Amino acid sequence: MTDTEIEITADLVRDLLEEQHPDLAGLAIREVAGGWGNQMWRLGDELAVRMQRMDPTPELQLNERRWLPVLAPRLPLPVPTPVRFGEPSERFPKHWTVMTWVPGEPLDLCSISRGAHAADTLAGFLRALHVEAPAEAPIATDRGAHPRDCTDGFENFFQAVVPGGIAADVRAVWDDAVAADAWQGPPVWVHGDLHPANVVVSDGTLSGIVDFGSMFAGDPAWDLAAAWVLLPAGTAARFFDVYACADESAIRRARGLAAMKSLFLMLMGQNGDRGLPGGKPNWGPVGCAALDRVLRGV
Repeated sequence: MTDTEIEITADLVRDLLEEQHPDLAGLAIREVAGGWGNQMWRLGDELAVRMQRMDPTPELQLNERRWLPVLAPRLPLPVPTPVRFGEPSERFPKHWTVMTWVPGEPLDLCSISRGAHAADTLAGFLRALHVEAPAEAPIATDRGAHPRDCTDGFENFFQAVVPGGIAADVRAVWDDAVAADAWQGPPVWVHGDLHPANVVVSDGTLSGIVDFGSMFAGDPAWDLAAAWVLLPAGTAARFFDVYACADESAIRRARGLAAMKSLFLMLMGQNGDRGLPGGKPNWGPVGCAALDRVLRGV
């Protein structure tokens, strides 16, 4: 087997805990559905083990280890915080991390019923996150740029999934984002990967944010796209009112990026229906609904 083909089982997780953190090895272990770059295992009631799987380098986990303890205390929603480090070994040649468990159900498996509350909650969370990042903060190589520099990615998704009936409308949203002014402020902390599988819901509203491996310092518009990707129809305007720090250009960039993220979700849904690696069948309808909100601007 290659590294990417190592079968991660409950027995393997327990063996690794016994080798490196034996005081945790007696806790119940159960797999958490989902995960691509990393696989998650619930550990007892309050912890989780994040196992590097498809990510080719440990950089994303190492970023979480370094920066989440810095960011978590000032964020108004629960986020996973590293509590123990698992190092590569003969048994498992990749990194793994024991983190706090964020309770709730992933949004790609449920829905938000309290839209106004969720909009306020997300806006407050991003206001707290989007502060100037230190010089040593990670810089993204595959995201974080102005939409004009992401045209190849947009085109790939566009050609793969956009039906002819809405093609002109989707392209108009993207072209408007490309024409918008660039971010003029200092690089701020950005989650970078806010999609329905990376937020959790309890009592009908957002209750936690997970998977910070893609965090970077850059343009907050990459997170502001969540106004359409995550929130129910009719709440984007409220979100931006509460966030209160996005000018017209930022909103235009965010809307275009939301279109691109929606197309990505739709493509992953198609891949799942075809049984392709990394496919997520339930993401297709989620992406279609998000794209409809983007096109309607609500």
